[in-house]
Amino acid sequence: MTGPVNPAHESSGLRLQTTVRLRWVAVAGQLLTVFFVDQLLGFHFPIVACLIVIALSALLNLFLTRHPASKRLDEGPAMWLMGFDIFQLGVLLFLTGGLQNPFGLLIVVPVAVSASSLPLSKTMLLSGFAILCATVLIWFHFPLPWSGQPAPVLPSIYIYGVWTALTSCIVFSAVYSWRVGQERRQMSEALSAAEMVLAREQRLSALDGLAAAAAHELGTPLGTITLVSKELLRSVPEDSPHYEDVALLRSQAERCREILGRLSGRTQEQDEVFERMPIGQMIEEVIDPYRQSDKRIEVNVHAVEGGDDKAGGEPVMRRNPGIIYSLGNLVENAVDFARKKVEITAEWDRRNVYLTIRDDGPGFQAGIMGRLGEPYVTTRPQAQRRGGVPETGLGLGFFIAKTLLERSGARLSLRNARPPKTGAVVEITWPREAFYRAKDLAETA
Repeated sequence: MTGPVNPAHESSGLRLQTTVRLRWVAVAGQLLTVFFVDQLLGFHFPIVACLIVIALSALLNLFLTRHPASKRLDEGPAMWLMGFDIFQLGVLLFLTGGLQNPFGLLIVVPVAVSASSLPLSKTMLLSGFAILCATVLIWFHFPLPWSGQPAPVLPSIYIYGVWTALTSCIVFSAVYSWRVGQERRQMSEALSAAEMVLAREQRLSALDGLAAAAAHELGTPLGTITLVSKELLRSVPEDSPHYEDVALLRSQAERCREILGRLSGRTQEQDEVFERMPIGQMIEEVIDPYRQSDKRIEVNVHAVEGGDDKAGGEPVMRRNPGIIYSLGNLVENAVDFARKKVEITAEWDRRNVYLTIRDDGPGFQAGIMGRLGEPYVTTRPQAQRRGGVPETGLGLGFFIAKTLLERSGARLSLRNARPPKTGAVVEITWPREAFYRAKDLAETA
């Protein structure tokens, strides 16, 4: 068990090499702009001071290159680096006209980079610092570089308008970029959780093959032990003090042979069951853990009523741990929210296989139905209890189930039952070729 994570040492996910490259691009752009304005346009401004400020940014980059390029920055150092970039650009704007300089918009860039990789609190600090720099630049700055005629005097209302637009851009960019980055991080974490769950289910399925291999490998030495114990029992007189021990050894060896025989036979049966599974059998396996609950579970398996004669028999699939887990998660949610009954209906026609899970509970909340399937979105009450233990839903279960089912070729749709009925309805549709997953199964359908 790990202890609490110190926020000061959490990784921002921002690579040092990324910040170094972006800063080199900024240094190159600033140098090009300074020399273009001075040499080609002939504008007068404190170019030496500007070059010193740009050199400081280059020196910082040279210092950072001493660290491994693949290093991930912690949140604190990343925030300070973004803060330096804002300050450096603010000083350049101070030397070149303040907010009258059209390049003032670039002060938004460090905030946007911060929002994509840092927590909202640190992004807001950097946004506040950027707004503070912009505010100072309204009144304190060198004249706007100009040549050949007096520099234009912009009215105060225009400067305040620029400040308002810049401030709005900083806030909007910070919030929007942070929101997009947060959704990306949540999606990545949830997909990792889905992959872990699927890997666990696949390992559990592989245990049957290991059991069959163990039964096969142990059969020969156990047969030898049984034969030797049988010969020993014949050669030991019944009044010998070792007779009971040898008899016990033989009986236990026989018992082991019986156990391995049953295990081998059961594994062979399960191999066929696991390899080819009708949809009705798959549903029974999914709902078996919930048969003991106080909710009644009804299962209906049949061809689509009124369909054509080419619908065929019950669809058969290869056993897929991801589908089994996903359907189990949906059934679990239905059982948790149902009042008395959960109904599962499997239907098929010539083109598609349909599976519907409905309960008689309160149904999906209208405000959250459109977001279900996103990571960390849940309808489970925060204080819900299961087995006497408080449980807080993270919203990953439905996301994982939806992701795995869609990977299998299925389409999911959610709705609430039409009045006067109540409850949630989850409808899953597979094209038959996606459901079969193999040519031999498709040919036998």
